[in-house]
Amino acid sequence: MNKPDIKNAAIRDVTFGVEVTIVEPCNLYGCKIGDGCFVGPFTEIQKDVVIGARTRVQSHSFVCELVTIGEDCFIGHGVMFINDTFSTGGPARGRKELWRETVIGNRVSIGSNATILPVKITDDVVIGAGSVVTRDITVPGTYAGNPARRLSGGS
Repeated sequence: MNKPDIKNAAIRDVTFGVEVTIVEPCNLYGCKIGDGCFVGPFTEIQKDVVIGARTRVQSHSFVCELVTIGEDCFIGHGVMFINDTFSTGGPARGRKELWRETVIGNRVSIGSNATILPVKITDDVVIGAGSVVTRDITVPGTYAGNPARRLSGGS
């Protein structure tokens, strides 16, 4: 009988700020989590990710390498960040030089089940649930849809 190579979810090599709450099980490795953050269960945050102070990452979210999230953000349930744009017509297959970064500003709220491709999102933006962000967002406001489009102005 064959036995699988089992990898357990773990929290390892993480730099934590003060008053951080983590709800297990989750898989966090090589990342930095700022002061006062919350990370829900069934979440993966990969190496070199930086999460700013007081940000909440809800359950079932995936934050891949090359993502930086600002302060006072909300990442809803099941949000997926993508760093591989399939620029060669398929997956990069370990060719990290093909990956692209994502930078999320401060006070950004991303609704449940949104997908965020490699983009830059300015401060004070709301992304509607289920939206797919395919381009940089440079103007504060509310965005929704696939692809996400601006619905209204910011504060």
